[in-house]
Amino acid sequence: MKLNYQDYKINNAQFYEAQGRVMCTLKQCGIEATYAIPEVKFTPKAEVLLMDLDGTTVKSEEFWMYLMQLTVRRIMKDESFCFEDEDIPHIAGFSTYEHLEYCIRKYKIPCKVTAANEIYHEIAKFELNEILEGRGNTEAFKPREGLKEFLTEAKSRGIRIGLATSGLFYKAVPEIVSAFRTLGMGDPVHFFDAIITGGSRKRGEYGTVGELAAKPHPWVYLELFNSFGAVDPEKTVVLEDSSAGVLSARLAGLPVIGFKDGNLLKSKMDDLCFALADDFEGVKKLIF
Repeated sequence: MKLNYQDYKINNAQFYEAQGRVMCTLKQCGIEATYAIPEVKFTPKAEVLLMDLDGTTVKSEEFWMYLMQLTVRRIMKDESFCFEDEDIPHIAGFSTYEHLEYCIRKYKIPCKVTAANEIYHEIAKFELNEILEGRGNTEAFKPREGLKEFLTEAKSRGIRIGLATSGLFYKAVPEIVSAFRTLGMGDPVHFFDAIITGGSRKRGEYGTVGELAAKPHPWVYLELFNSFGAVDPEKTVVLEDSSAGVLSARLAGLPVIGFKDGNLLKSKMDDLCFALADDFEGVKKLIF
């Protein structure tokens, strides 16, 4: 499969060819890393299904962008501040640090990213606790339509299911718990065979994978894939809706199905998917 890497548009990423291989250099949060984009192949039927959380499993992008907007309002001391349409691709799908860096740069905010990050997490913890307690924005996390039926059928077919997110543990848990509560599916920890998050915060630093190695770096998906033991990658499929997530999975050497309602088409990252789907019914036809 020939990749049209000249057309790819993704934050802080450069694509080029070297020795007959398409390479990707990521420059994020002061860290630079270069990876080759390996060839992948999917052979039905799927044995392992790896799912992204935000956007793919749960429709939550508006909530996280709302928290980012609250953060910018507090930093700028301007309660009327609202994002513009052109901001959306830059404040969705990447790490919190990258979202904040973009806001500070574009709106010329006299604040360091580290300070803005602390404010963001303070706001996020409050809002998420309100949701867990049944208060606040209880409609923030909406399961993607057909999620319950899809997951239930996948389980009944013996497919093992993993959940991956670059988000920190304290952010991911309320999100998936809220979605499963809405669907009446019980405890998600007992349902999923493996869950990998971006880690936990401790003394201002990140634990485990952390946001400095978040998508589009491959480590979240590699850790999730490896947690299943000896698994054939050709029998594994990743479901994603974001450009960062698709690139992350491909850098991890895994085949991807992309949802069309994400930002894949704008970034041209649909080129890295072996198939696109409108909904879970479309995914079923591809992997079952």
